[in-house]
Amino acid sequence: MLLDYETLKLIWWGLIGALLIGFAITGGMDLGVACLLPWVGKADEDRRILLNSIGPTWEGNQVWLVTAGGALFAAWPFAYAAAFSGFYLAMLLVLLALILRPPGIDYRSKLPSKQWRNTWDAALFISGFLPALLFGVALGNLLLGVSFHFDDTLRIVNTGAFIDLLHPFALGAGLVSVAMLCMQGGLFIQMKTQGVLQQRARTAVLCSGTLFIVLFCATGIASHFLDGYLIVSMPDSGSSFAPTEKIVEHVSQGMLSNFRTYPLLLIAPVLAFLACALAMVAAKAYWPFVGLVCSSICCASVLATMAFALFPFVMPSISQPNHSLTIWDTVSSHRTLMYMLVAVAVFLPIVLAYTTWVFSIVRGKVTGQTINSTESY
Repeated sequence: MLLDYETLKLIWWGLIGALLIGFAITGGMDLGVACLLPWVGKADEDRRILLNSIGPTWEGNQVWLVTAGGALFAAWPFAYAAAFSGFYLAMLLVLLALILRPPGIDYRSKLPSKQWRNTWDAALFISGFLPALLFGVALGNLLLGVSFHFDDTLRIVNTGAFIDLLHPFALGAGLVSVAMLCMQGGLFIQMKTQGVLQQRARTAVLCSGTLFIVLFCATGIASHFLDGYLIVSMPDSGSSFAPTEKIVEHVSQGMLSNFRTYPLLLIAPVLAFLACALAMVAAKAYWPFVGLVCSSICCASVLATMAFALFPFVMPSISQPNHSLTIWDTVSSHRTLMYMLVAVAVFLPIVLAYTTWVFSIVRGKVTGQTINSTESY
């Protein structure tokens, strides 16, 4: 093989993280716009402008999430099984919320009834707010640990309930996610609109950015006092072994131990704060593209912070720490990872080129005149 097994495990850890970052940046714009729809879009025409700003691209943006799920299934089958069973109800709620978006965008303007349109506006808000919140809650629970273990035949047994996922820290992480994506969506609105909508988007960015800084700081402080996990011993990381063949300790106040051991990793959270501040400065100066770039860096830095805090764990087990899933023992075979990497090398540049081309085609402002003179939502 061209690359050794251990290196491939690390590469796929980075690739799946990159796919999630891609969704946070692109899909985050759509979720943020949906969250801000009731506040930025005061009048019916305003809301139509907002929907038409995301209408041409939102479906393509979901590809990042779908691809991340597919990559998780193919590269990390144990993690896929544990995540989609342990977070089953939360994932179902996310799916139901996302299902509301296509009919909401397509059907909202089909009838002139105010009640009809207000109902779809509420559905579109739910389709943005609920996934943004639950994605953050899921990531918060990964840091805390999930209640699962393996039986004698390596079948996953989940011992937790949905209510257990609503830990105060996890809810705080969910609110961080909502604030971050509202900032992302607000900057996208500011870039795509003009006049009073730009002004409202500017206010939304400043409010959500401030809220993000406060919440991200608060969750960071809380993390200092929360427990973490440490691998005491395991087989060779370059070999294939079962998730139960290692010893893991539950460490008091150890959630941030990676940052204490490797202080250079603090670049990620510091960059998140700095990028958020620059995004707000850019929004205030009406430089929305610069602000959107800074906000995207903020999204990437937040996910990197979470990944660094969790590494090398993918899903720690709070009920049976020795059964925790790590990047070393959740992966497919060496050959599978290699073939998948070749496919990524071929198709990822095509996807990036196509996405760039699509955004270049639909660039420019969306106005009332635009939606009234062309076929629109």
